[in-house]
Amino acid sequence: MSYDVVVIGAGAAGLFCAGVAGQRGLKVLVLDHSERVAEKIRISGGGRCNFTNREVTPANFISENPHFCRSALSRYTPTDFLQLLQRHGIAFHEKHKGQLFCDRSAEDIIQMLLKECDAGGVTRWQPCRVQSLRTAQVQGRDGYAIASDRGEILTRSVVVATGGLSIPKIGASDFGYRMAQQFGLRLVETAPALVPLTFDGAAWEPYAQLAGLSLPVLIETGAKKAKATFAEDLLFTHRGLSGPAVLQISSYWRELQAIRLNLAPQSDLASFLAQAKNRSRKLIANELATQLPSRLADAWVQRDAAWQRPVDQATDKALAALAGALSRWELTPTGTEGYKKAEVTRGGVDTRELSSQTMESRQSGLYFIGEVVDVTGWLGGYNFQWAWASAWACAQALSK
Repeated sequence: MSYDVVVIGAGAAGLFCAGVAGQRGLKVLVLDHSERVAEKIRISGGGRCNFTNREVTPANFISENPHFCRSALSRYTPTDFLQLLQRHGIAFHEKHKGQLFCDRSAEDIIQMLLKECDAGGVTRWQPCRVQSLRTAQVQGRDGYAIASDRGEILTRSVVVATGGLSIPKIGASDFGYRMAQQFGLRLVETAPALVPLTFDGAAWEPYAQLAGLSLPVLIETGAKKAKATFAEDLLFTHRGLSGPAVLQISSYWRELQAIRLNLAPQSDLASFLAQAKNRSRKLIANELATQLPSRLADAWVQRDAAWQRPVDQATDKALAALAGALSRWELTPTGTEGYKKAEVTRGGVDTRELSSQTMESRQSGLYFIGEVVDVTGWLGGYNFQWAWASAWACAQALSK
């Protein structure tokens, strides 16, 4: 069995690359160890798939080689993907901050990718496990022999689109990283990203009662050039913090590093409390409840007896300390919820081993695309756009 290209991984990047390559006239085979394709698409965006973002720039991505993604992103843009959706009659809408979702279901994206593969005559084998990959001569040229549980396959080119370690229950594995290492390619250390943060159980106990509470915040971590800041919603959980704000900052957070939160970014709490002292006899918690969720205000004043009194009886120092504590809450996570809750994997195949134009590695004929590569997007459709762009760049470079 001989093919021009074998794509390993039937996720977003793999299916899109296969469809584009097939429509260019290449004989393409897609292999995946799972029975169902594109499970990550199916569960994303609450089942509606946040498939791209109108405002994609290289600054929305994290990599040890930050300029690597620029070429692919500039050659296949969100507008290009929207044109594909429109050709397939898929309705979509924008939520906020450029995030685009299907009107109906993520299944629309999956069916579109499968139709694109069908249009290119792509063969799909599922489930099919790859047992080994080795170099071989294919019709007198350098290529690869793939041993699979459906037999041996010969091919000129192999595209690894196996994703990262995130959400193992839907089939995530380290296959792509092992393939890179087999051929001497370097890896950037991996870690869960876009993931909730956890805190020490005893220290977190006063805040566990706030589980389910959400509010807009300003969140940051790091310092100077390494500082990252986001204005998003925060969600309290029984074990720590989640919500878009925390998922975003988790990609930048490093072990033992603190995060800083402004719990009332739209308010000048120092001025508000100073004015309240001159006009109100209400409890401080009741006044705070006009600026913050009441559950948070009630829990926060329990931290200091000086805050558990009518606002007109509080000292200026106590009110200033309260405002400061709410505007710059600094705390250090003990860890994350791990790959089981992470939306993506940070790190991966070192981009310095790959061509930014073609996604081909130093190992001739071996390509890496999508999440398996050390390019991690922000929350909000950026990772899917990287999947489409890297897949398209790769598909354009493949030859018969």
